[in-house]
Amino acid sequence: MADVYSSGLADPDADIVHRVQAGDRAAFELLMRRHNRRLYRLARATLRNDAEAEDALQDAYLKAFRSIAQFRGDAALFTWLSRLVLNECLGRMRRETRRQKVIPMLPDCPDEEQMSFEIDATNTRDDCAPDQSAARAEIRALLERKLDALPVGFRTVFVLRSVEELSIEETAQSLGIPEATVRSRHFRARSMLRESLAQELDRLGPELFEFGGKHCDRVVAAVLERLRRSR
Repeated sequence: MADVYSSGLADPDADIVHRVQAGDRAAFELLMRRHNRRLYRLARATLRNDAEAEDALQDAYLKAFRSIAQFRGDAALFTWLSRLVLNECLGRMRRETRRQKVIPMLPDCPDEEQMSFEIDATNTRDDCAPDQSAARAEIRALLERKLDALPVGFRTVFVLRSVEELSIEETAQSLGIPEATVRSRHFRARSMLRESLAQELDRLGPELFEFGGKHCDRVVAAVLERLRRSR
């Protein structure tokens, strides 16, 4: 994808918004491509489901297109879009909660005392040694599982701060929470992730560099073949 972030304009978002407000649909495509990655990650961090996150992002974009005439630039465009995405995600979570007839989700990203935290201990280790790209994919999957296990208020803050590298102020504006809450949730999210990953390492420690499966078969076969040839 082309680099849509580079521009000679001081505020390229303002130009894009003006073009969309004037009826330029191509500019709205540019708007989506410009903010897709960060908004998808916010949706994915909230919903913990790839397909649901994509659907929520699409619905939020439709709402943005229909209401962009009212956008006056009082907040940054990404802040405005992120609130639409977050509202869509939280609405989906509340509807799903009602369908499942469990405790309704609090709409204002409750503090950690009001949230549950559960570790997913699924073991995805393979017996054969993966190549570098497969190893990176496994590490990424592990981190994503552990991040998914965090309460929603901590997941969203962590993704915006540590993944998207938004400032504390930008994160607070996007989520509609105080900056002090951003700091505390980010610190707590990092602590929970470290603790969770440490537990995973302790659990998998005895299995590191395990010599089995195809490794074992390959060495045994090679030695037997060399013995056969030396007769």
